[in-house]
Amino acid sequence: MPATAAISSTRSETVTLSAPTIRCGGCVATIERALAALPDVESVRANLTLRRIVVTPVPKSPGLVGIFAELERIGHPAIPIDAADLSVEAGDRTGQALLRAVAVAGFGAMNVMLMSVAVWSGATGTTRETFHLISALIAVPIVAYAGRFFFVSAWTALRRGGVNMDVPIALAIALATGLSLYETVRGGEQVFFDAAVTLTFFLLIGRWLDHRMRDRARSAMTGLARLAVREAVEITPSGGQRTIAVDAVVPGTVLRIAAGERIPVDVRIVSGATDLDRALVTGESSPVSVRTGCEIEAGALNLTGPIDAVVLRPVSESFLAQMMGMLATAEEGRGQYVRIADRAARLYAPLIHLLALATFIGWMAVTGDWQQAAFIAISVLIVTCPCALALAVPVAHVVAAGRLMAEGILMKDGSALERLANIDLVAWDKTGTLTTGEPAIRVLPKLDGASQVAVASLAARSAHPAARAIASRLAVPGAAPVDVTERPGFGVEGVIDGRRARLGRVSWVGEIAADVMTGDGPAFAFEGGEMLRFPLDEKLRDGAVDSVSDLALMNLPGEILSGDAAPAVAQIQGLLGLRGAQSAMSPADKIAWLDDLRAQGIRVLMVGDGLNDTAALAAAHVSMSPASASEAGRAAADLVFLRDDLRAVPQAVGVARRTGHIVRQNFGLAILYNCIAVPLAVAGLVTPLIAAIAMSASSIAVVANSLRLNRRSVANAVPDAMFREVPA
Repeated sequence: MPATAAISSTRSETVTLSAPTIRCGGCVATIERALAALPDVESVRANLTLRRIVVTPVPKSPGLVGIFAELERIGHPAIPIDAADLSVEAGDRTGQALLRAVAVAGFGAMNVMLMSVAVWSGATGTTRETFHLISALIAVPIVAYAGRFFFVSAWTALRRGGVNMDVPIALAIALATGLSLYETVRGGEQVFFDAAVTLTFFLLIGRWLDHRMRDRARSAMTGLARLAVREAVEITPSGGQRTIAVDAVVPGTVLRIAAGERIPVDVRIVSGATDLDRALVTGESSPVSVRTGCEIEAGALNLTGPIDAVVLRPVSESFLAQMMGMLATAEEGRGQYVRIADRAARLYAPLIHLLALATFIGWMAVTGDWQQAAFIAISVLIVTCPCALALAVPVAHVVAAGRLMAEGILMKDGSALERLANIDLVAWDKTGTLTTGEPAIRVLPKLDGASQVAVASLAARSAHPAARAIASRLAVPGAAPVDVTERPGFGVEGVIDGRRARLGRVSWVGEIAADVMTGDGPAFAFEGGEMLRFPLDEKLRDGAVDSVSDLALMNLPGEILSGDAAPAVAQIQGLLGLRGAQSAMSPADKIAWLDDLRAQGIRVLMVGDGLNDTAALAAAHVSMSPASASEAGRAAADLVFLRDDLRAVPQAVGVARRTGHIVRQNFGLAILYNCIAVPLAVAGLVTPLIAAIAMSASSIAVVANSLRLNRRSVANAVPDAMFREVPA
């Protein structure tokens, strides 16, 4: 579904757009100046920080097509942001609390370090004790406030009889602070306040970055539910009409569904005929003609004529409800994926505890001094506390997200990168993904002057996609038809220069034509004249051929999963050279196909856009969708590419593979750091100063290594030519 269609219902209201290419004040000025000059725009404001554009169209404007076209022209393509996403974003209290904790811990770390430097410089006696006391007054409330995230998480894990990465963190912070308070009271020489606060600061940075990545994930259920119609028009027994809530509709109720409305529930037509756009529901590229007696599933779009239909099933058993059920099941399955950082925590946490305990027991056995043994054991906990490990994944994912954003690709969840890096197969939806979803005229038949006038005039007076495709190839001449009538499900009829003419379905046009011409596509004829056919093709999306070819070079074969008919699917498969193709697939068929591959150990990237793809997008190992996808499709996908270019898919795979490589390097750096620092700590050679420096150095090394993702070269992942600069 085009982005403009998704928000057509809010034309006269404020619309928020995401424009990731906004980079400076000049971009803001360019956007505001260009959009303000459009006649359909009442007001516009661009936000540099949020990279958003708030547009207020004039009331009853024809649509937002001109706005999106203008943004494309000036090099700032945009997509609409869902209102639900904005409300969730505004209510992100956890993220705000983490950010405040980071600020408080950073402030405390700087001040406590100032006190510690004075002590390390040789302060003794009363001066040293005073600095220790000041450090305690600063550190204790900061640790209590900023460290609560680790304490609560650790306590929750312990209550359930398990451990997580927060257990050694909380233990190290608590013991370091407690022993430091004890040493301060008794006038001891060494305290750990600086290490405790600095440790809290660095770990909170990692926690906040990780939260940002995780919070980008949105449930597709919201978008899918939003696609459902809320109200319907009921035909009463007396013949009148009244508006009722769809939830109150029961089987047997007769509804009137006007042209341009979505089918609210599963129905059977009792009166009227029309054309349906089922691309979002079944993936069929061509509109389907329906008439009395035909059954229609919820979610299809009524294109051309009003119909009366009887409700077959309640809303809870409709096609949309079934889709929601499949989606919920699919999301639960994907939610079982365990991130690499979480897998590392399961092994790392108990090892740290055992090492610290063994150190304490060993030093107690050797010296008999519990204070010295506790001092060294805490040093081990601080040195081995996973600052670098905590930063290894989120920092790399945040840098990768920025890199993808620069390429016009929005990532909603950091785990998507891990899953994308190890895929084995790419499954493509056809209609709206590999193709634009809009028909195009393959070859124009030979038209004389009168026929061109008639065809162009009739096509211009129909909203049918095929008619629009014909009208786009022909200039509308001066003559105009009279007595024009559009027959829903059949075509357009009119009188031109005294001659009756029809454009539409072959059988209907054949009623007035002298003969019936073979071929595909809609037909045209004057009464008693020769029939002409307009063969239709689907237009490939930009970059489709290159994308399939680039993925093949990365040892990633592709297959088509489509609900469209076999001939249409086979044609696209041949054009792209894909390995295989599945046609006439229902949403349940797609999920079953993905489940079969998962059982074989094959990890699939699903690329789709329609409502019928929503459950498959959630069920796949990882998924992508274009910005023109349905609202539910965008919500279900892990990544959304902004540009109307399929080369974004291999670009994302290349960045994901590079990120995985960087993450493994980060873990290697963290392990190397521990191999050096841990023996020193166990031997009792690590002072608070050494612990703080080592901890900071390991974290800086991880961050610096992650920043390498910003380099344009991604060797061994994807050809460099595929990365293009985004215009500012």
